[in-house]
Amino acid sequence: MWKWIAPALMLSVTAFAQESGTAYDALRTISSRLGKPALNHVISVSGSKGDPQPQSWTILLEDPQSPTGTREVVVSNDRIVSDRTPERVVIGSARNSTIKTSKLNLDSSGAFQVANRVADRSAARFDSASYTLRTDERGEPVWIVTLHGVSGKPIGTIHINSNRGNVVRTEGLFAGATMQDVEVDTAYQHEERTEQTVRTERTDDGVTSEDGDDDRGPLYGVRSRIRGSFQRAQEEARGMFDRVKQSFDDTIHR
Repeated sequence: MWKWIAPALMLSVTAFAQESGTAYDALRTISSRLGKPALNHVISVSGSKGDPQPQSWTILLEDPQSPTGTREVVVSNDRIVSDRTPERVVIGSARNSTIKTSKLNLDSSGAFQVANRVADRSAARFDSASYTLRTDERGEPVWIVTLHGVSGKPIGTIHINSNRGNVVRTEGLFAGATMQDVEVDTAYQHEERTEQTVRTERTDDGVTSEDGDDDRGPLYGVRSRIRGSFQRAQEEARGMFDRVKQSFDDTIHR
């Protein structure tokens, strides 16, 4: 069991012209204000309306002493601006959902670069981005980056493995695709699940298709183009990851 450590000092507010902090910056604030053991209890890190980085980050922490088993801390400009117990209980086991920082090799700034490359490949134009870092069913940390248009409506979502940097899933984005169209990396198709599980079928050539989509039917050409675009975007994203890779453990121990 770990204890919350009251902050001894508060950093001054950074200049308003300075770029918003990244997720790593927010986690460093958690470490300095609540103690390094708090980093072993991070369940998720999320931020919205990023341009490209959000103004604040919400960190959900495992907390056995809390009625809901969790604690929600909001960080902005290197300061904790909110520290409370969430009203709702986290679905599933919070203990099994904590993020291993040793597997974090992609900051939110890097996640944006990878997502932006995928969006560029799909010719998607967006105005802002929302971020969520959490574990998948394999315990791997995954960035979920949702791109929003000027109206705020989501136009696509990209799932990026924060350990290896590969794009494991996209929703929407590619020409001919809607937000209901999902492409999944074949290495993850048995592990990745959404809250509303999509039943998949394996075709003769080993490509995953959504329930009700006949690969040899009227949509065959459209879905083939989407899959081809997804595979090319994966290749380009791997190259981008090599350039923006950043270990969190190396960063925080400097």
